[in-house]
Amino acid sequence: MTVSGTDRVLTRRRWTATAAVLALLLAAAGASAPLRPAVLARAVAVAHAILAGQHGSTGPIPYSWGGGHGERPGPSPGTCRGYTGAIRPCPAATTVGLDCSGLARWVYHLAHGRDVLGPGNTDDHLRRLTRVPASRARPGDLVFYGEIGERRVRTHHVGVYIGDGRMINALRTGTEVRIDPITRVEDFAGYFRYR
Repeated sequence: MTVSGTDRVLTRRRWTATAAVLALLLAAAGASAPLRPAVLARAVAVAHAILAGQHGSTGPIPYSWGGGHGERPGPSPGTCRGYTGAIRPCPAATTVGLDCSGLARWVYHLAHGRDVLGPGNTDDHLRRLTRVPASRARPGDLVFYGEIGERRVRTHHVGVYIGDGRMINALRTGTEVRIDPITRVEDFAGYFRYR
């Protein structure tokens, strides 16, 4: 979705208002309990709501390199700085959307009631999380891709795990927020959960 400056402000306001309504509805449904399983279930419900277009936009949310990394979580114009995508010229600066870590940040913001992942990329977000063994992974955990060692962290993708080997993610330029098998991306690094 390419938009003008005025349309971008209106779209951002619509998404912000709808996100607030979604958070209130989840809280009213009893989702405000501090239990970890409730938060994970809330993350899955939020990710599905975003996927279904219940975020106030006129359609699906497009991938935008750097989208979702504004002062507040949620769809935003991206950036062409560091862009290496195949679509040229870079459409990110004029596309209101989300990249993979922008989507994870927004989902966790709505699920936890605050911006628990904060600004930054997948490496920054990973440092705020704890690895979960595959045998204990639950829908609502985040799945990361890349290299994660004792001294080196270099990740390149994240998705919201929804169970049955699937994730909701913002894959790459030219796609929209969607469901993919977790095997869709190479270099699976594991499941992670907010502390």
